Amino acid sequence: MESLQNKIDFAVVFSVTNANPNGDPLGDNRPRTTSEGLGEVSDVALKRKIRNRLQDAGESIFVQSEERTDDGAKSLSDRMKAFKASLPKDEQKRKDAVFDAVCAHWMDVRSFGQVFAFQKGGDTDAVSLGVRGPVSIQSAFSLKPIAVDSMQITKSVNGETTKDGSKSSDTMGMKYRVSGRAVYATFGSISPQLAEKTGFTQEDAEKIKDALATLFTNDESSARPSGSMEVLKVIWFTHDSKLGQYSSAAVHRSVQINDEGEHTEITVNASAIPGLHYDEIDGR
Repeated sequence: MESLQNKIDFAVVFSVTNANPNGDPLGDNRPRTTSEGLGEVSDVALKRKIRNRLQDAGESIFVQSEERTDDGAKSLSDRMKAFKASLPKDEQKRKDAVFDAVCAHWMDVRSFGQVFAFQKGGDTDAVSLGVRGPVSIQSAFSLKPIAVDSMQITKSVNGETTKDGSKSSDTMGMKYRVSGRAVYATFGSISPQLAEKTGFTQEDAEKIKDALATLFTNDESSARPSGSMEVLKVIWFTHDSKLGQYSSAAVHRSVQINDEGEHTEITVNASAIPGLHYDEIDGR
């Protein structure tokens, strides 16, 4: 199948209501914020959700969550070793053959890229195999500074037995969430030049689009209760060439978001990007 021929830019706008969209492990798992107080969801967290949605849709994924492992592999290294062993002997030591094989087999590899340890011969002959993917996505930021609610929580039973039968320290904890409702936006692009190298197709792009529109489906947790995270709109820009009619920065700037209370208006300033085709997809 032919690789992607047209540059793509996209924007995703989503809301967070009384939830923790991305906890900061260095900040006691409080919702991530910038120095200006804007809420932030890292690009790594967003790609994790995209991978999960693609896996739910039946795609082969290399970077799987531990609780979502579908092949029994305990680590990325084990997964790669098992896959490489399945290749013909004459291909296992050829970087070009392994490159083509991993891109063809795992959708997240041909989409986002990956770095693999590659061993041609003995231990001293180990090098890396790098795949640079065509799909890039930025961290998401809230439109306005967020307030964070904190709540002390307790467990009804000790995690460990105490000598005197009293409550142990691990029964106490803290939980944090974005106070009320906040609207976040993220932007990304897909490069046909890099798609040609990894074999990323137009069909793959459609699958990424669907994953973005359903980003928070099957993503519920105690930090993100069902219904607390909602994709409001995905705007998908398709250029008429590999290089694109406009820069990604100009396309992303054309997206205008007006958030007032419970109503969020999302529009495109088409006069800033005349002739550029785009689709608006409501979150599902």
